[in-house]
Amino acid sequence: MTNFYYPSGSIVHRLSAGVKLAALIIFGTLIFTVEDLAGLGFCGVFLVAFFCIAQIPLRVAYRQLKPALFLLLLIFIAQYFMVGFEIAVFVVVRFSILILAAGLVTVTTRVSEMVEAIEAGLRPLAKWVAIEKVSLAITLAIRFIPVLGEIVHEVRDAQKVRGMDRNIIAVLLPTIIRTLKMATEVAEALDARSFATLDRTRTDKQKL
Repeated sequence: MTNFYYPSGSIVHRLSAGVKLAALIIFGTLIFTVEDLAGLGFCGVFLVAFFCIAQIPLRVAYRQLKPALFLLLLIFIAQYFMVGFEIAVFVVVRFSILILAAGLVTVTTRVSEMVEAIEAGLRPLAKWVAIEKVSLAITLAIRFIPVLGEIVHEVRDAQKVRGMDRNIIAVLLPTIIRTLKMATEVAEALDARSFATLDRTRTDKQKL
């Protein structure tokens, strides 16, 4: 899987993965309580400040948002015709801030640290939850957000050559097919590493 980690040795990088994930959850929740563009603007400035503290270059920050630009455009168009211009702008700005916030966590946290943090948080639920599977699923979901954006961007560029980049169906169908293919490859890779077998072995040991 593509590694989006960008090392800089900043204080944000040195924070534990658990703290950053918890902050992302809290920040994401607060974003949905904001009801005006001024409030979103404040959240955006707050997030930019953390990008600066983390010493993340502008090109790296933009790279987190770029793959999602086409999807954001589709969301804007849909919202514009359904509820109007102001709400469309508000929704797109909100999603952009959320994507950048998740991107900040992604570029400042190694995959291994993220998995360990999730497993530590789920450990009290070990009797009822398959910790390894849940942590892996959450980690994959976080990591695949920018990957899916890149797929959409690549498909759109390919269709642009054919003059079909504005055809939603022509973009969505190849995107869905490539996403399913990628999911199958990941599943096969996990199976090849005997992930399911190891998980059953741990479960049997816990029962004993």
